[in-house]
Amino acid sequence: MTVGRSVLLFLLAALLEIGGAWLVWQGVREHRGWLWVGAGVLALGGYGFVATFQPDANFGRILAAYGGVFVAGSLAWGMIVDGFRPDRWDVMGALVCLVGVAVIMYPPRG
Repeated sequence: MTVGRSVLLFLLAALLEIGGAWLVWQGVREHRGWLWVGAGVLALGGYGFVATFQPDANFGRILAAYGGVFVAGSLAWGMIVDGFRPDRWDVMGALVCLVGVAVIMYPPRG
């Protein structure tokens, strides 16, 4: 269950960070206003808390592994929300990043 919990926390963190950054982008770059920016800042703050609930106690390991989730999640967000069409290199890069997440986070450690 620890791996499952960790994966869910990574997904929640990605939703908050990527969604928060997207809201700030929309507020500033797309001129949607400060309400969007404020919502984005709150979501980004929530992302900071979610990482603290990871089962592993090593900050550097958590953030390094999360980087791979962020890469893949950003591409998925772009597809779902903005209609982005990744090419095979985007997909291959995201898969490499997710393998990196597994190698960093989930090997047997003694």
